[in-house]
Amino acid sequence: MTVTQAELGRRLREARRSWKLTQADAARALDLSRSAVSEMEAGRRGVSGQELYRLAHLYGRDTSDFLQEDFDRRGAVAALFRRHPNVRFDACAMDSLRRCVALGREAANLERALGRSTGSTRIPDYSGAPPASRWAAVEEGSTVAAAERRRLGMESGPLPDMAGVLASQGVRTALASFPHEVSGVALMDRRSGFLVVANRSHAVLRRRFSFAHEYAHILFDRRSEGFVSHVGARDDLREVRANAFAAALLMPGAAVRSFVAGLSKGRPSRMQAVVYDGDDALAVAARPNRNSQRLQLHDIVLLAHYFVVSCPAILYRLQTLRVISESERAAMALQDARGLSRCLLQFLGLASPNEAAERNQFQARLVNLALEAYRREAITKRKLEEIVGLAGEDECQGDVPAGILELVEPRRCQGQGMVARVR
Repeated sequence: MTVTQAELGRRLREARRSWKLTQADAARALDLSRSAVSEMEAGRRGVSGQELYRLAHLYGRDTSDFLQEDFDRRGAVAALFRRHPNVRFDACAMDSLRRCVALGREAANLERALGRSTGSTRIPDYSGAPPASRWAAVEEGSTVAAAERRRLGMESGPLPDMAGVLASQGVRTALASFPHEVSGVALMDRRSGFLVVANRSHAVLRRRFSFAHEYAHILFDRRSEGFVSHVGARDDLREVRANAFAAALLMPGAAVRSFVAGLSKGRPSRMQAVVYDGDDALAVAARPNRNSQRLQLHDIVLLAHYFVVSCPAILYRLQTLRVISESERAAMALQDARGLSRCLLQFLGLASPNEAAERNQFQARLVNLALEAYRREAITKRKLEEIVGLAGEDECQGDVPAGILELVEPRRCQGQGMVARVR
């Protein structure tokens, strides 16, 4: 099907309305008059490639969406965020999210152009009926987390960088500026694959937990358009399941107990055994030294540092595993809130997460993909600059240093066929 100018205008109008945006909103994005947008949508004015790119970005779509036969007038991203007005009416959050969605789609386009598989087909599908109760949600999340660790060949010990783990499974990660009560977003797009986004304003350890949480939604809730994880929905059984999954994935029970045992702590206050000699039995009992088995805040700091999680996260995990009581957790949580855990971290000589040095690794991988695509003449220099700008902070165009261009100067490779150029 050839998309006529009139049909393209109709599609642009429907995409705008799906976001409940006005023509004036679209005009501001294009730096044009409202009447120019009206002419476009009526099919009386042509749409340049750059204008279509900017409008697609505004509507959370890929430019190719408007040129295909099966046009979805709603758009999965628009439908998802209409259900979350607290995010939708936050202009900064929506602009940040649009950038993340655009980055994900650009990566998918580059991978297709380079003939690479996204790898997302390797991810198991645990979707089905929602859990019947909170306890069922916790059990499902914990069981699947253990299964994922086995599948990934990481049955015990701390996981490496979560963004890297997800990337190895074909799941893209990004950071966006959301309201504080939104921890992350999981998007499942039929064309560009899986994308999880964590709140940029949260601490690095909380973002690590958010990546694991959103990965759970991809495993369990794949048939939905996506999820926005909001503190107001923490009672939702799917959110309970995702939280249980994240805790068990990052802090597996057997590994936590083993670490605690290595501290010579965590044993019961009274230990009992029965020794059987084949004829009769002898009861044996012992009591550890008073308070010797109780974990202290300095132990919690060691545990949190080892598993690369926050002190609150490891405290709740220890309570779930019945290593500590609720009163012990609350007491140490109060000490942590007073900043004592940070002091202990420095005193013990343990490196704290470097917020400034932490970067969005997906964006770096995207730019690397774009450089390789330019080298193979799969994209133009203009498209390369567009992608570099998108991966940056503000502009949609980015200057690529001349020295970098020389390193990846396009050249026809012997024995390799050319792929279609992305403009």
